[in-house]
Amino acid sequence: MDRSKVVAILTGAVSLLLAVGYLLLVQLLDFRGEMLPAPVGWLGAVLG
Repeated sequence: MDRSKVVAILTGAVSLLLAVGYLLLVQLLDFRGEMLPAPVGWLGAVLG
């Protein structure tokens, strides 16, 4: 095989690994449940 073909195959494999890793990360973060905003009620007592 030519060197350029090997580089192309390796680049494609890395790309697929990154894509699968990204999808797994998104699924893991989505599995955690609903995102809630940070509480801001204490800011008035601290800054006021």
